[in-house]
Amino acid sequence: MGEAMVVVSGKGGTGKTSFVAGVGSALAVLGYEVLCMDCDAGLRNLDLALGLSDRAFMDYTDVALGRCSLEEAAVAHPRIPRLHLLTAPSSLERGRISKEQMTDLMDQVRQRYDYCLLDAPAGLGSMFRLAVCAADRCTVVTTTDVSSLRDAQHTVMLLDPCFPQGRLHLVVNRVRRKLLRSLHATIDDAIDTAGAPLLGVIPEDDALPLALNRGIPLLLADSPAAARAYYNIAKRLTGQRIPLMRIK
Repeated sequence: MGEAMVVVSGKGGTGKTSFVAGVGSALAVLGYEVLCMDCDAGLRNLDLALGLSDRAFMDYTDVALGRCSLEEAAVAHPRIPRLHLLTAPSSLERGRISKEQMTDLMDQVRQRYDYCLLDAPAGLGSMFRLAVCAADRCTVVTTTDVSSLRDAQHTVMLLDPCFPQGRLHLVVNRVRRKLLRSLHATIDDAIDTAGAPLLGVIPEDDALPLALNRGIPLLLADSPAAARAYYNIAKRLTGQRIPLMRIK
């Protein structure tokens, strides 16, 4: 049986979708069967981050409601073997399935894939709760921005009762060492503020928007720093002990 991890953020703009695409790609390169699932109905863009724009014709509601099989809806990546995308519907109203239907869908996913990464919508609304309801673990993505850390703390407090100890994590994204110095902040401060154990840190990477505009995953672009961070996080998810990378 596979494992499902929902990736959330208290606010938009933290890089949650690029995190799902990056770590999902890294897990697939490491040899695991991976499904990246977009749960942001109406505002989906995980397909862009994976370089799979306009390839998905059926979404997760089609599978949940029995209109097609999981194999028919999941799109295989043409350049990264074992990596698949299950997209969200194009409208918010169409994405409203019940928690029971989502749970049944995730049971199917666990039987087929080693890892499923769910890209939850930003905020704490009904679609966020739908994405969280059937996950085995959760990662909260934040930046070092004060407002982002406050939102991450609130999100962690909300989700803490939903996941066993060791199943709720924090990722600090878009980290610049010079900015941390100027703010007199440290990664430890971010952990203390959010209140969850750290899964990894990801440096700010100017290659990300370039890769997005070119329609390719970041792991296939010239991006050694962020790619290394994604690989490190992927390895930690598989149980390996990997030290935190130093942000240069």
